[in-house]
Amino acid sequence: MQTRNFCIIAHIDHGKSTLADRLLEVTNTVEKRNMRAQLLDQMELEQERGITIKLQPVRMKYKGYTLNLIDTPGHVDFTYEVSRSLAAVEGAILLVDASQGVQAQTIANLYLAIDQNLTIIPVMNKIDLPNADPDKVAAEIIHLLGCTREEILTCSGKTGVGVPELLDEVITRIPPPKETKEQPPRALIFDSFYDDYRGIVAAIRMKDGELKKGDPIQFMGTLAEGEVLDIGHYAPQMTSDGILENGQIGYITSGVKELGEVRVGDTITHGKFSATEALPGYKEVKPMVFAGIFPREGDDYKILREAVDKLKLSDSALYYEPEHSQALGFGFRCGLLGMLHLEIFQERLKREFGLSIIATIPSVAYHVFKTNGESLIIKSPQDLPEVQKIEHIEEPWMTVDIITPQEYIGNIMGLIAERKGIYKNTEYLSTGAGTRAMLHYDMPLASLITDFYDKLKSVSSGYASLNYDYKEYRKANVVKLDILIADEIVEELATLVWEDDAHRAGKRIVEVLKDTLDREQFVIKIQAAIGGKIVASERISALRKDVTAKLYGGDVTRKNKLLDRQKKGKKKMLSMSKGKVNIPTDAYLAVLKR
Repeated sequence: MQTRNFCIIAHIDHGKSTLADRLLEVTNTVEKRNMRAQLLDQMELEQERGITIKLQPVRMKYKGYTLNLIDTPGHVDFTYEVSRSLAAVEGAILLVDASQGVQAQTIANLYLAIDQNLTIIPVMNKIDLPNADPDKVAAEIIHLLGCTREEILTCSGKTGVGVPELLDEVITRIPPPKETKEQPPRALIFDSFYDDYRGIVAAIRMKDGELKKGDPIQFMGTLAEGEVLDIGHYAPQMTSDGILENGQIGYITSGVKELGEVRVGDTITHGKFSATEALPGYKEVKPMVFAGIFPREGDDYKILREAVDKLKLSDSALYYEPEHSQALGFGFRCGLLGMLHLEIFQERLKREFGLSIIATIPSVAYHVFKTNGESLIIKSPQDLPEVQKIEHIEEPWMTVDIITPQEYIGNIMGLIAERKGIYKNTEYLSTGAGTRAMLHYDMPLASLITDFYDKLKSVSSGYASLNYDYKEYRKANVVKLDILIADEIVEELATLVWEDDAHRAGKRIVEVLKDTLDREQFVIKIQAAIGGKIVASERISALRKDVTAKLYGGDVTRKNKLLDRQKKGKKKMLSMSKGKVNIPTDAYLAVLKR
């Protein structure tokens, strides 16, 4: 078969999208006048940030062969996009920056590819950079893969050097898809998105048989039925073919508009000549970070619901369920894979649907074991049972891999010790000058989701890279930290913290609120409390109108008379308002950002 399916995997910023641009140029898939940098990064956010967020397939023709490429993200928060891409191909280009060397996500993505039994082609990119060190990086790749120096290719995604030779190796090394044309059609859905005119468009890999325009189809997981209204490939725009045969990658539209009827990982088969067994699909992804998402305007809840449903199609790692807050109204408790994932999700809601939203403080999912033998998973501090009913609480722990130059090991170990990390071992990737090490740790997820990545970059001068994966749940001394404003608990600001960290966390929150809240005509008390115990507090002094400003002379009794009248008025106003404070949405956002 003259077809090769492959993807590019690498650490973030190692040049995947730039190399994909050169592949499109060399194969003349896109005319030069239509070329731009990072062409496969279709989203505005991807262009702005210079990172790949969504996987993107494209078909190329080269020397009589059909080459189906899937460009993948590199950040750890989008690992699920990578794993779905790997299930749709037979080979992977493992791209390593010749100036940076093997990084944490390089290794993580490599293990994902090995689990899928894919053919790996190691490639050193950016060999044209002045600080490139091909010999040192090649030694790291050999240590990682156990390959020979001759098997490692070199190229430059920027200049195009070595790209034709890379395409030749793709054709030579990566095996063709199995010939299963005569079997009943089975197509794996590895991505999807919603189109207002076409309905749900599914990106598919034909595993068996063929599907053509006009065929009746069935989604084997949801049992939904439809008809092939359009079928074709990405070039990189959708190009209609009328048919997709086994081994090919493309898209299919069936007119289905019910968002729950098309799922990533489902199998599409022929409506009449259907397959008996569905494809394995994908492992269900576990959300790591949970946050409440609410519309700023209560009337926008319906729009938010539709927006989240549509984003779920193109972001299958997203989890959500309805949630209600007394202060913020109706919204959703959303589960995501990390803080960058949460940030991108919020930004997409804003840009693609014009929504203005409020996000509550992120938390992780805790296992709570009650004294009566029950157990439950809580994703929000408001769900925590009363203290006397809790036997113990468990929190998620992660295996953490950090790759860093040797001279920063001490700084990083100090940082991780502060975050309750447990040291396992150190592995050296190279020897001699510029030695780099991989540190292995176990860490609680709650330590990772705040500002750990920023701190890691700071203590390593930007050289360290991070990858983490779920390991297990362990016992934790976790308490609910309540925030009181004017003696009233604000549930939306409550967080779950370690008991020995409660003072620091509470002090940080009350200081942020002191800087954010507006002054009132009375003193505002801001307190952080565990149960009935106050662990941190701040005060916002009352507004004081200068009632004596109009005086221009006379006896002091005139001044005292005005001040006494002001004092009585304040006392009366305080008794009427009972000291209630209106908390602006900016205050929630300020606490979230901190």
